[in-house]
Amino acid sequence: MSHLTRRGFSLVEVVMVLVLIGVVTAAAHRALVMALEIYQAQAQYIEVRQNVRAAVAILPAELRELAASDGDVLAMSATSIRMRAMRQLGFLCAEPALDVASPALLVRQRPFYGTRLLDPGRDSVLVYYEGSDTTRADDGWVAGRLAAMGVAACPDGAPAWRLTTTLAFGGGQDGATGVIPAGAPIRGFEPVTYLLYRGGDGRHYLGLREGAGATQPLVGPLRDDGLTLAFVDSSGTVTATPERAASVGITLRAETPHVVRRRDRSLARESDSVTTWVALRNNRRF
Repeated sequence: MSHLTRRGFSLVEVVMVLVLIGVVTAAAHRALVMALEIYQAQAQYIEVRQNVRAAVAILPAELRELAASDGDVLAMSATSIRMRAMRQLGFLCAEPALDVASPALLVRQRPFYGTRLLDPGRDSVLVYYEGSDTTRADDGWVAGRLAAMGVAACPDGAPAWRLTTTLAFGGGQDGATGVIPAGAPIRGFEPVTYLLYRGGDGRHYLGLREGAGATQPLVGPLRDDGLTLAFVDSSGTVTATPERAASVGITLRAETPHVVRRRDRSLARESDSVTTWVALRNNRRF
């Protein structure tokens, strides 16, 4: 009668099995680590591109509203621009009396467009100036400061806002009653600054400063040279005079928030950049 005999694993066999398990585990761990590094790198690349797209969406939209020849560009440099940022659009429902110290403007509540209502504490206005057809000073804008804002009614009974203002006529404009007609558009604006600045974490960002407020980060992080602005006049010549700016070139250079593993296995921050040009409105040929 035959029977099977059992024997245990030898020490050599146990060691070989452990070695094989270790090799397989190490290979699997390395594959997982590489997959994680690739995922993290791709996430960083996506964030960089989103930052660049966000900046390209924000700045050109603001700049296209500007008429430099009308004083909308308040100050400019290679890394910042201070300007009148348009925030509201409405229409007068009555011809204002201008032969007073603080003219009152009646603005229809509907239609009225903007991200928020006018705020006397932060906003100013530009009112359309019809002027006289017999002069070259007609069809312009009059800037004014808001002193107060209240509820009123238009001559036709429609709801309106009553804006108490101080208007500054200039450049050949006549401040007599009749030069601003009923139905004239009125635009609300506030002074804002877009600039390259260093945040509290030591990184650079595209920042927004509204009025005299604190700078808030909009897009970033950027490289140390993350924002470059170029201003040219109607002939394509670089200019440092705000009133002569006809186009603005914007170059954004963003970088990943964290270092990533490159193909050569080195660690570094990756970057991406974009350049676009924006034509300002009402360009004059000097």
